[in-house]
Amino acid sequence: MFNLSFFKSILLLLVVALATSCSKDEPIIPEELETETYSNLYAPQTGGQGQPVGGAFTKFSFSRDAVVTDDSWDIAFRGTTILVNGGAAVGIADEPTRTGTGAASMLTSTLEDVVKVPEVSTFKQDGPNTYAIPTGSGNGWYNYDGATNIVSAIAGKIFVVKTHDGKYAKMEIISYYENAPASPDATSPSKYYTFKYVYQPEGTSF
Repeated sequence: MFNLSFFKSILLLLVVALATSCSKDEPIIPEELETETYSNLYAPQTGGQGQPVGGAFTKFSFSRDAVVTDDSWDIAFRGTTILVNGGAAVGIADEPTRTGTGAASMLTSTLEDVVKVPEVSTFKQDGPNTYAIPTGSGNGWYNYDGATNIVSAIAGKIFVVKTHDGKYAKMEIISYYENAPASPDATSPSKYYTFKYVYQPEGTSF
Protein backbone atom coordinates (compact mmCIF):
# COMPACT_ATOMS: atom_id res chain seq x y z
CA MET A 1 0.00 0.00 0.00
CA PHE A 2 1.33 3.43 -1.00
CA ASN A 3 2.29 5.52 2.05
CA LEU A 4 1.61 9.17 1.18
CA SER A 5 3.10 10.50 4.42
CA PHE A 6 6.34 8.61 3.82
CA PHE A 7 6.51 9.95 0.25
CA LYS A 8 6.01 13.53 1.48
CA SER A 9 8.79 13.10 4.02
CA ILE A 10 11.23 11.83 1.40
CA LEU A 11 10.27 14.67 -0.95
CA LEU A 12 10.83 17.24 1.79
CA LEU A 13 14.28 15.83 2.56
CA LEU A 14 15.22 16.01 -1.13
CA VAL A 15 14.10 19.65 -1.36
CA VAL A 16 16.12 20.61 1.73
CA ALA A 17 19.19 18.77 0.45
CA LEU A 18 18.91 20.48 -2.94
CA ALA A 19 18.52 23.90 -1.38
CA THR A 20 21.52 23.32 0.87
CA SER A 21 23.62 22.15 -2.06
CA CYS A 22 22.70 25.19 -4.13
CA SER A 23 23.40 27.61 -1.30
CA LYS A 24 26.94 26.23 -0.90
CA ASP A 25 27.69 27.01 -4.54
CA GLU A 26 26.43 30.59 -4.40
CA PRO A 27 29.08 33.24 -3.64
CA ILE A 28 28.65 35.15 -0.41
CA ILE A 29 28.24 38.80 -1.30
CA PRO A 30 29.44 41.06 1.51
CA GLU A 31 27.08 43.77 2.65
CA GLU A 32 27.95 47.10 1.06
CA LEU A 33 29.18 49.58 3.63
CA GLU A 34 27.75 53.07 3.55
CA THR A 35 29.56 56.37 4.06
CA GLU A 36 27.76 58.34 6.74
CA THR A 37 28.00 62.06 7.45
CA TYR A 38 27.44 63.30 10.99
CA SER A 39 26.84 67.04 11.17
CA ASN A 40 27.15 69.56 13.99
CA LEU A 41 28.30 67.36 16.83
CA TYR A 42 28.68 70.01 19.52
CA ALA A 43 31.80 69.66 21.68
CA PRO A 44 31.98 72.66 24.01
CA GLN A 45 34.59 73.26 26.65
CA THR A 46 35.09 75.60 29.56
CA GLY A 47 38.15 77.76 30.09
CA GLY A 48 40.75 78.29 27.41
CA GLN A 49 42.72 81.44 26.44
CA GLY A 50 45.12 80.92 29.30
CA GLN A 51 42.54 79.47 31.70
CA PRO A 52 42.33 75.76 32.67
CA VAL A 53 40.27 73.79 30.16
CA GLY A 54 37.44 71.58 31.39
CA GLY A 55 33.92 70.40 30.79
CA ALA A 56 32.29 67.11 29.84
CA PHE A 57 33.29 65.37 26.61
CA THR A 58 30.67 64.63 23.95
CA LYS A 59 30.76 60.86 23.40
CA PHE A 60 29.95 59.23 20.04
CA SER A 61 29.15 55.66 18.98
CA PHE A 62 29.84 54.62 15.38
CA SER A 63 27.56 51.58 15.53
CA ARG A 64 24.65 53.68 16.76
CA ASP A 65 25.46 56.75 14.63
CA ALA A 66 24.68 58.85 17.66
CA VAL A 67 25.91 60.80 20.64
CA VAL A 68 25.69 58.55 23.71
CA THR A 69 25.96 58.95 27.45
CA ASP A 70 26.78 55.37 28.42
CA ASP A 71 29.95 53.24 28.05
CA SER A 72 29.23 52.33 24.41
CA TRP A 73 31.17 55.37 23.15
CA ASP A 74 34.04 54.97 20.69
CA ILE A 75 35.41 58.51 20.47
CA ALA A 76 34.79 61.59 22.58
CA PHE A 77 35.15 65.27 21.64
CA ARG A 78 35.84 68.46 23.63
CA GLY A 79 37.07 71.53 21.82
CA THR A 80 39.81 70.32 19.46
CA THR A 81 40.61 67.30 21.66
CA ILE A 82 39.45 63.81 20.66
CA LEU A 83 39.76 60.73 22.90
CA VAL A 84 39.29 57.01 22.22
CA ASN A 85 37.58 54.50 24.48
CA GLY A 86 40.72 52.49 25.14
CA GLY A 87 44.00 52.75 26.95
CA ALA A 88 44.37 54.91 30.03
CA ALA A 89 43.63 58.43 31.22
CA VAL A 90 45.61 61.19 29.53
CA GLY A 91 45.54 63.28 32.70
CA ILE A 92 43.22 66.11 31.70
CA ALA A 93 40.16 67.45 33.51
CA ASP A 94 36.80 65.74 33.16
CA GLU A 95 37.87 63.01 30.71
CA PRO A 96 35.44 60.06 30.53
CA THR A 97 36.23 56.67 32.01
CA ARG A 98 37.52 54.21 29.42
CA THR A 99 35.92 50.77 29.47
CA GLY A 100 36.78 49.49 25.99
CA THR A 101 39.65 48.42 23.77
CA GLY A 102 39.58 51.43 21.46
CA ALA A 103 42.59 52.72 19.52
CA ALA A 104 43.33 54.78 16.40
CA SER A 105 45.65 54.70 13.39
CA MET A 106 46.33 57.95 11.49
CA LEU A 107 46.78 57.88 7.71
CA THR A 108 47.24 60.41 4.92
CA SER A 109 44.91 59.25 2.16
CA THR A 110 41.28 59.59 1.14
CA LEU A 111 38.32 57.93 2.77
CA GLU A 112 37.62 55.98 -0.43
CA ASP A 113 41.19 54.75 -0.82
CA VAL A 114 41.43 53.28 2.68
CA VAL A 115 40.07 49.80 1.98
CA LYS A 116 41.88 47.74 4.62
CA VAL A 117 42.38 48.11 8.35
CA PRO A 118 46.05 49.08 8.92
CA GLU A 119 48.57 46.88 10.69
CA VAL A 120 48.03 46.44 14.42
CA SER A 121 51.38 48.08 15.14
CA THR A 122 50.12 51.41 13.75
CA PHE A 123 47.29 51.71 16.26
CA LYS A 124 47.74 53.82 19.37
CA GLN A 125 45.71 54.21 22.55
CA ASP A 126 45.34 57.12 24.92
CA GLY A 127 47.69 57.15 27.89
CA PRO A 128 49.41 59.53 30.32
CA ASN A 129 50.12 62.73 28.34
CA THR A 130 49.50 60.76 25.14
CA TYR A 131 46.63 60.95 22.65
CA ALA A 132 45.75 58.21 20.16
CA ILE A 133 44.46 61.01 17.92
CA PRO A 134 47.16 63.69 18.22
CA THR A 135 46.16 67.13 19.41
CA GLY A 136 47.75 70.46 18.50
CA SER A 137 47.98 72.39 15.26
CA GLY A 138 49.58 70.37 12.46
CA ASN A 139 50.07 67.26 14.58
CA GLY A 140 46.71 65.60 14.10
CA TRP A 141 43.53 66.52 12.31
CA TYR A 142 43.70 70.32 12.08
CA ASN A 143 45.75 73.45 11.46
CA TYR A 144 45.27 76.58 13.53
CA ASP A 145 45.75 80.09 12.14
CA GLY A 146 46.64 82.42 15.00
CA ALA A 147 46.03 85.52 12.90
CA THR A 148 42.42 84.62 12.10
CA ASN A 149 41.77 82.28 15.05
CA ILE A 150 40.45 79.66 12.60
CA VAL A 151 40.74 75.88 13.04
CA SER A 152 40.90 74.13 9.66
CA ALA A 153 40.48 70.38 9.25
CA ILE A 154 43.36 68.90 7.24
CA ALA A 155 42.04 67.34 4.05
CA GLY A 156 43.13 63.74 3.56
CA LYS A 157 43.81 63.08 7.23
CA ILE A 158 42.08 59.75 7.82
CA PHE A 159 41.68 57.98 11.16
CA VAL A 160 40.90 54.28 11.35
CA VAL A 161 39.35 53.81 14.77
CA LYS A 162 39.14 50.53 16.62
CA THR A 163 35.87 50.83 18.49
CA HIS A 164 35.29 50.13 22.16
CA ASP A 165 34.16 46.58 21.31
CA GLY A 166 36.80 45.69 18.73
CA LYS A 167 35.05 46.69 15.49
CA TYR A 168 36.41 49.32 13.07
CA ALA A 169 35.48 52.63 11.52
CA LYS A 170 37.35 54.97 9.19
CA MET A 171 36.75 58.68 9.67
CA GLU A 172 37.63 62.05 8.14
CA ILE A 173 36.82 65.34 9.90
CA ILE A 174 35.37 67.88 7.48
CA SER A 175 34.75 70.95 9.60
CA TYR A 176 34.95 72.41 13.10
CA TYR A 177 32.22 74.99 12.47
CA GLU A 178 28.44 74.90 12.56
CA ASN A 179 26.95 73.79 9.24
CA ALA A 180 30.46 73.31 7.80
CA PRO A 181 30.95 76.65 5.98
CA ALA A 182 33.46 76.59 3.13
CA SER A 183 35.26 79.64 4.52
CA PRO A 184 34.60 80.09 8.24
CA ASP A 185 35.41 83.42 9.84
CA ALA A 186 35.50 84.93 13.32
CA THR A 187 31.70 85.02 13.45
CA SER A 188 31.27 81.29 12.64
CA PRO A 189 30.15 79.25 15.68
CA SER A 190 32.90 76.75 16.48
CA LYS A 191 33.23 73.37 18.21
CA TYR A 192 30.61 71.87 15.87
CA TYR A 193 32.15 68.81 14.22
CA THR A 194 31.08 67.53 10.83
CA PHE A 195 32.75 64.26 9.86
CA LYS A 196 32.35 61.42 7.40
CA TYR A 197 32.85 57.81 8.39
CA VAL A 198 32.36 54.21 7.35
CA TYR A 199 31.58 51.67 10.08
CA GLN A 200 32.70 48.06 9.62
CA PRO A 201 30.92 45.69 12.04
CA GLU A 202 32.66 42.60 10.59
CA GLY A 203 36.06 41.87 9.12
CA THR A 204 38.94 44.18 8.30
CA SER A 205 37.99 45.47 4.85
CA PHE A 206 36.09 48.63 4.01
